Amino acid sequence: MNPRAIMVWGCSSGAGKSLLSTALCRWAARRGISVAPFKAQNMSNNARVVAGTHGRFGEIGAAQYFQALAARVEPTVDMNPVLLKPEGETASQVVVHGKVAPGLSRLPWRERSGHLAQAARESFTRLRAAHELLVIEGAGSPAEINLAAQDYVNLGTARWARDSSRLHALLVADIDRGGAFAHAYGTWALLPEDLRGYLSGFVLNKFRGDAGLLAPGPKQLEALTGVPLASVLPMHRGHGLPEEDGVFDPQPTQAPAAATRTMAIVAYPQVSNLDEFQPLRQVGSLRIVWARSVADLQGADWIVLPGSKQVSGDLAWLRAQGMDRMLRLYAAAGRPLLGICGGLQMLGQTLSDPDGVDGEAGAWSGLALLPLATRYQAPKRVGRVQSRFEGLAGPWAPLNGTLLSGYEIRQGQTTAIDRQRAVPVLQGTDGHAVAWQGGSVLATAVHGLFESPAVLKALFGAQVPSLDDRFDALADFIDEGFVPGLLERLLA
Repeated sequence: MNPRAIMVWGCSSGAGKSLLSTALCRWAARRGISVAPFKAQNMSNNARVVAGTHGRFGEIGAAQYFQALAARVEPTVDMNPVLLKPEGETASQVVVHGKVAPGLSRLPWRERSGHLAQAARESFTRLRAAHELLVIEGAGSPAEINLAAQDYVNLGTARWARDSSRLHALLVADIDRGGAFAHAYGTWALLPEDLRGYLSGFVLNKFRGDAGLLAPGPKQLEALTGVPLASVLPMHRGHGLPEEDGVFDPQPTQAPAAATRTMAIVAYPQVSNLDEFQPLRQVGSLRIVWARSVADLQGADWIVLPGSKQVSGDLAWLRAQGMDRMLRLYAAAGRPLLGICGGLQMLGQTLSDPDGVDGEAGAWSGLALLPLATRYQAPKRVGRVQSRFEGLAGPWAPLNGTLLSGYEIRQGQTTAIDRQRAVPVLQGTDGHAVAWQGGSVLATAVHGLFESPAVLKALFGAQVPSLDDRFDALADFIDEGFVPGLLERLLA
């Protein structure tokens, strides 16, 4: 085996590293290369359940999950060995090899970085031994000189790859923000000297307009650095894959001419797993609103309470906005209201957290739109669910018989207080209910509902492209956008 690695660095967060890495994975897989993604550390509350250690499930960042699917390999915890899940402004839950590491979560950042680097290198070594090519995504920027001594994600991983394989690196800049040439040059200049020579090309991403107008910038940049321009990639909003972090659209999506319904997704401060709503953007009859106020809920045909990394805090925020009153009126009018994971817990009657698993220890009243009780307890439940909906009525009746292949990532254990008013409609792998309906309110502990083509067809009559189609389109996108022959040279 001829081990190779492509390192994808970015001039900043949001430059397009994840999307380019995904495209490279599919581009290589289509050429019969055994390829796998790797990102030593991710910071995101968008996570997926994958194969873990000792036959158990674990969680990784959603970006590496999709990159593995693009590479046509089974996603594993080694592809993202360290996942930091923000809990407020100054704290994060640390997940190592797919499992929460409470001791490391309590350590200051600089003190825990050595432990995390060791775990990441173990995963890198296993992947390196199993695949011809690794597509390695960096984090943020490799030029954060204040963090260089602890930066195992950009610099450390590049050195592991350099020492074990043939390494090429690409540097991605978001040209839509402006200042891309300065950003690219400055990042190159601040790279450590032992890694600078591995940079094989600059990628100017998210370009709008005539690429010919960039001249003479690319040649001047190459004269200064010795590094050629590998690609100018146009703005590509319709790729159909989720963004790594955050809300997809800070403003409501523009209603297309065919849009007949509006779905409001409540975007509380600690919202999580937003990536599962990406397929809804492909439904032409649907307008998506990210709701942060009562006004944002006005006129919605559907309302969704998504997952939350800290349910008690987000529930308090929701009440402070006055949304609780609107949700009660909405449910009383018989209009469809959906809660997913943390949203399910909010819709219930009581939430009990004696050990402070979700945040501060205590007990809270839920929105009482379903007679459910949730008790928080360790360990976190991480697993996959494959089950069919049964017994649904009203606006949710079209889902009856639909197979849901989803996943659970949660702390709370939820039970029905009154099975007449909270009808179980979906069973988990252990035979216990994981979804309930009462009136027009549906609550499920399982993520991934809208990623099922069968669900989108049943609820909205929509046909959307498959993931494979989207991955192939991305591979075509970079095949057309890179300098001819350059991608082949990266694999030589």
